[in-house]
Amino acid sequence: MSARPRIGVLALQGDFREHIASLTELGADVVPLRRPEEIDALDGVVIPGGESSVMDKLSRTFGVAEPLSAAIRDGLPAYGTCAGMIMLSSRIAAGIPGQQTLGVLDTTVRRNAFGSQNDSFETDIPMPALGDAPVHAVFIRAPVVEEHGASVQVLGALADGQVVAVQQDNVLASAFHPEVAGEDRFHRRFLELVRSA
Repeated sequence: MSARPRIGVLALQGDFREHIASLTELGADVVPLRRPEEIDALDGVVIPGGESSVMDKLSRTFGVAEPLSAAIRDGLPAYGTCAGMIMLSSRIAAGIPGQQTLGVLDTTVRRNAFGSQNDSFETDIPMPALGDAPVHAVFIRAPVVEEHGASVQVLGALADGQVVAVQQDNVLASAFHPEVAGEDRFHRRFLELVRSA
């Protein structure tokens, strides 16, 4: 891997441009990921927020889902935000009929856990693993982690205990949008995973 890790941002749907901008600013070589043959050249992958059911259908239609899941299982570092967290999870609560995931994160995630777009909110969440200052989190039709396996590390939870940020080995996920809030610590942590891989 070069000094500038090559990161693919799944660019089939959602706010992939914001992730591309955030990672580019941190010194990565960032490319939109749309085809399965592009996966082998990547040092890491980001799955953005958007509509998880649409992202699922498009990723299968374009033939990206299966090879991407296999690459992540084989150690490719991955970071998912909001819909990306749902895509990475092994199980979905309140998914639409037939909705599938990449199944690489041992979690059960509930779609739209906080309600509709009108129920979007922002809050500060203590996350000692990312530093002393709390993380400013923007939730937009966000999911929540309802259950997780023993190997999943909880990085952040709301005051009521609902889990909204996790890591399992090479997979990082947040229910909120750091790329919208100008919060770069998740992207930095992801790039650390990439460099250590």
